Amino acid sequence: MKTHTLLMPLDMHLHLRDGVMLENIAPLSAYSFSGAIIMPNLVPPVTTKEDVIAYKERIMAAVPNDYFEPYMTLFYQNYDKDFLVDVAEEITAIKLYPAGITTNSEGGVSSFDIEEMGPTLETMAELGIPLCVHGETDGFVMDREAEFMGIYEELAKSFPNLKIIMEHITTKEAVAMLDKYENLYATITVHHLLITLDDVVGGMMQPHLFCKPIAKRPEDLDALLSVALDAHPKVMFGGDSAPHPQHKKESCGCAAGVFTAPIALQLLCEIFEQFDKLDNLQAFVSDNAQSIYGICPEFKEVVLEKRPFVVPENYAGVVPIYAGETLNWAIESVE
Repeated sequence: MKTHTLLMPLDMHLHLRDGVMLENIAPLSAYSFSGAIIMPNLVPPVTTKEDVIAYKERIMAAVPNDYFEPYMTLFYQNYDKDFLVDVAEEITAIKLYPAGITTNSEGGVSSFDIEEMGPTLETMAELGIPLCVHGETDGFVMDREAEFMGIYEELAKSFPNLKIIMEHITTKEAVAMLDKYENLYATITVHHLLITLDDVVGGMMQPHLFCKPIAKRPEDLDALLSVALDAHPKVMFGGDSAPHPQHKKESCGCAAGVFTAPIALQLLCEIFEQFDKLDNLQAFVSDNAQSIYGICPEFKEVVLEKRPFVVPENYAGVVPIYAGETLNWAIESVE
């Protein structure tokens, strides 16, 4: 059987939620990943040093038998310098959400006033704390990311020493922005390497493919594939795996989020093999992230085998992408 080995896989954008959902979901990522950037948009959001420490403790309690490093983040506010200096050792990044643009983002940024944000962003640059950004406006849904490019440009030019991560990019415009500014980087999800809007609503509505930012056009998918498959040094895997209870996805108010964590590596092997780029997967799923973030995860070796694998219908009440379908790759062992 054909096998492929990945060393220290990293998910640089992961939602683990809290409470029972955290206890059920965290072990699924901890099994196959060495670590992940943990999103802070809980209710209430993670905004204090105490919040960060307590949330990390809850995560580690949920994964006692697997080595897994939760790289913690704060929910962006205009923090003062003393606070950032005090919390810097506890966090890996700060996550900025435009207000109300996605799940649990109501307390996000409502005005991108560079002068007002300046002290916080300058201090982050001094301390080497990256800024992770959900880059969407509140305009027409298909144009929201492209419209946000002007804000990325203003941030990149105003704070050239600040490392800025364009999270879960979905458009050709965002791909083009990567090479325009030295301090811009990006994460790409596995589902945005697989689907377009047509897969979500082209026929019957597919609630388990609905996410924010929404999947875009075929030309956008091609642009994402081009940089991911070639392991562009400024892009890395960030799954944005977002679990919701089945009843919240299969409802008239369908929650936004695609649950991919348990099968992300299997799907990535399938994609990269399809384009004869398996040798580049290691960089996309680990090496680039280590370089961009300056992190060194503990050793973990994941061996995948090319054989049929039927995706479970649900994981503890959460329906994954491609539930019940057969994939071509399976995880054989983790050491």
